[in-house]
Amino acid sequence: MTTPDAPTSRKRERTRGKRILRRLGIGVLAFSLVLGIGAAAAYWKFNNNIESAALGDTDHVVKDDTPKGALNILFIGSDSRKLKTKGYGSEKGQRSDALMLVHFSKGNTRIDAVQIPRDTLTDLPACDDTGSGAFAGGANQMINSALAGGPACSVRAVEQLSGVRINHFVQLDFDGFASMVNALGGVNVCLNQAMVDPDAKLDLPAGKQKLKGKDALALARTRHAVGDGSDIGRLGHQQVVMSSIISQARSAGTLTRPDRLFKFVNALTSSITVDNGISSISKLTGLAKRAKAVDDSEIRFVTMPNGAAPTDPNRVVKTADADTIFGAIADDQKVPVEAKDAETTTNATPVTVLNAAGTEGLATQAQAALVKAKFTVSSIDNAQKNATATRIFVDSTPEAMKTAKAINKKFGFDAEIVEQPSGVTGVWLIVGSDRVQAGFEPAEPDAVKATTRTASDSLCA
Repeated sequence: MTTPDAPTSRKRERTRGKRILRRLGIGVLAFSLVLGIGAAAAYWKFNNNIESAALGDTDHVVKDDTPKGALNILFIGSDSRKLKTKGYGSEKGQRSDALMLVHFSKGNTRIDAVQIPRDTLTDLPACDDTGSGAFAGGANQMINSALAGGPACSVRAVEQLSGVRINHFVQLDFDGFASMVNALGGVNVCLNQAMVDPDAKLDLPAGKQKLKGKDALALARTRHAVGDGSDIGRLGHQQVVMSSIISQARSAGTLTRPDRLFKFVNALTSSITVDNGISSISKLTGLAKRAKAVDDSEIRFVTMPNGAAPTDPNRVVKTADADTIFGAIADDQKVPVEAKDAETTTNATPVTVLNAAGTEGLATQAQAALVKAKFTVSSIDNAQKNATATRIFVDSTPEAMKTAKAINKKFGFDAEIVEQPSGVTGVWLIVGSDRVQAGFEPAEPDAVKATTRTASDSLCA
C-alpha cells in the first residue's frame, strides 16, 4: 500500500537529483545512479559501450595521476567510412580528419587545445601493431596518415612533432560526432556569410542558427566553402563548433533533462575509442569534472602556427611559433597567444638601465635581454650607489607605469616600482646584485600570433 507521504518523497528525490546534476555539470556521466532510470543497468550499458585500444607501451603513464595533475590528451577525429550511416563515401582505411592536442593544466585552471592541421608534413615514426597493423612510418609524410597504424600511432606522430608527452587519446568518427550534437538538441552557430559546399553536403544561410548533427559536422569539415579551400581555412569554423558544443553541454537545459542527458552519454560512450587508461565511466567522469572546473574564458582553442611546406605549397609545416606553443604546454605554462586587442605601445617608453650590482657587464646583459623582448633601451650606465634589490623608477606618465609592469611580468623580477615625477624621465631599471645569479631569462615566452578563440567568445565574433 502506498503511504500518504510517498509522492512528496519522490518529488524530493527528483529535486535532489537535479541539484546534483547542476553541481556536477558535464561530469555527470554516471547520472543514472541518482535519477533512478536504470541505475546499475544503465551504468553497465555505458561502461560496455566504450571501446578501448592499447597505447602501446608504459612510457605514457601519468606522473601526477590525481584530479589536479597536468594532463595531455590527443583527440582524434577519424575519417573512417566504416559507419552505420551512408553518404560519406567508401574510401578504405582511415586517416585523422582532425587532430587536437588538449592540455589540462595542473590545478585545473585552464585548458589549451591546439589544432594540428591534417595537411602538416612531418617525419612519421614507425609503430608496432596495436590492433590496426604495423605502420612503417616515413619522412616528410602528412600527419593524418599515421592513423592507418591506429590511434597509438597518431599519438607517437604528434609527440614527435610537438615534443609533448601525451597521456591518453580519444578517437571519434563522423557518426559519433553527429550523434552527440543531436543528443544535445543541436548547437548554435553564427555565420557572417552563407556557406555552400556540395562535397561536404553543406548549405547554410548567413546569420544565427541551430545546427543538427550532420550540418554541424559538415560545417566543421568543409574546405571548399572557406578561404582558399585548404585545410587551414576550416579550422576557424571548427573552433566555433567546438565552442558551441561546450556551451550547449554545460547549459542547464541539457543537464537537467534526463532524456537529453541519457542520449548524450549513450552517444558519447557508443562512439569513442579511448586508451585503456581511461576506458571506464569513472575515468571519463573524472576528466569531465576537470573540464567543468575550468571557466569558459580559460578554455582556449589555438590553430598550430604553420607555413607552406618547402617541398609542396599545398601542404604545411610547423613554424618556430608552433614550437613556442608546444614548449609552453610541455612546461605546463599558459599558451602565449597574442590577444586580439593587444596593445602595441606597452613597451614604447624608453628604458634607462643602471648597474647597481657592482658586477661589470650586468647592465649590458640587461640591455640585450630587454631589446630582445622588444623594449626600447635609451642608455646604460653605472649607478652612483650599489644596491641588493632590483627596483624600477618611473615618471608620472601612465605609459611609463605600463612599461615598468611589463618588465616585471616579462622577467619575473617582482621589483618595487617607484613613481618619481622629478629627476626621472621614462623608466629607470636599477639592476641590483640579486640579478647576478638570477640573470635575465624571460619568465614567460613571447606571445605568438595564431588563430584562436576561447569557449566564452561570442559565436558571432
